[in-house]
Amino acid sequence: MIPRIMSATAGVLLLVVALAGCTPPSELSSSPTPEATNPTPRASAEPVTSAAPETPATELTCESMISAGTVKALTDAGWTAQPKEFIVGGEELTEGLLCFWADYSVASDHGQLYGWAALDEDASASAQAGLLAEGWKREDGADGIYFTEDPRYAMGRDEDGYGMTYLFGGDWVRFADTRQGLILIEWTG
Repeated sequence: MIPRIMSATAGVLLLVVALAGCTPPSELSSSPTPEATNPTPRASAEPVTSAAPETPATELTCESMISAGTVKALTDAGWTAQPKEFIVGGEELTEGLLCFWADYSVASDHGQLYGWAALDEDASASAQAGLLAEGWKREDGADGIYFTEDPRYAMGRDEDGYGMTYLFGGDWVRFADTRQGLILIEWTG
């Protein structure tokens, strides 16, 4: 009971201090008044509002898969996303989503790809074997297993020379049109 009273008292004191900081300069006096040195909390009919905490997205979408900053940059450029069939190494990943972001108001093949899918151990092994058979390069990393297209055939590469890349984690796979692009995928399932 006493911790609750102390918490409530501390909360009221913090609110009073915060509201005192909002007083316009014209209402500040140069010398403290007796009320200022011994403030008395006053009830207010106005509700106290606070910022609502952000809740994580509950559904995998083209917009929830990647960072909010990336979505804003793409949409500010006039780009929208279209979902595509997500097939990795011959394995169709139905528990995921592949999105192609582009400006669909013009005829162009310029865009960006982002994908994420949940997959079990068997589907992961099958997809990885399929990528190896198709000539993708495998690299083990601290984050998981990377499969990158042969740079000789890459349409675009990041500053490290990587083109389209898959990253396999424990029970998921991420995909981007460059290895560096994988960091923009924030969906965790």
